[in-house]
Amino acid sequence: MNADNYQPGTRVRVTQQIPHLGNGRDTIAATPIEGAVVAFTQSKTGSWYAHSKDKKLWLDRLQLKKDDGEIVYLNLDQYTTIEMLQTA
Repeated sequence: MNADNYQPGTRVRVTQQIPHLGNGRDTIAATPIEGAVVAFTQSKTGSWYAHSKDKKLWLDRLQLKKDDGEIVYLNLDQYTTIEMLQTA
């Protein structure tokens, strides 16, 4: 993910997908969230991961402010899509 694409104030729709596998009914649950970017960061977790910066697992994180004022923190992964939205 390129942090230059997610500057503060940019309106985006983030869809996070969670695969549900098993019982012969493989499905995907998708949850879209819209808002204005507050910050895009890479943050380390408490998990240990060899051969990485500070020997920690790092995640891309996006902080959004929804239209109702709620602040949402999203961990981005391979199942996440981000769409740029037109400003009003």
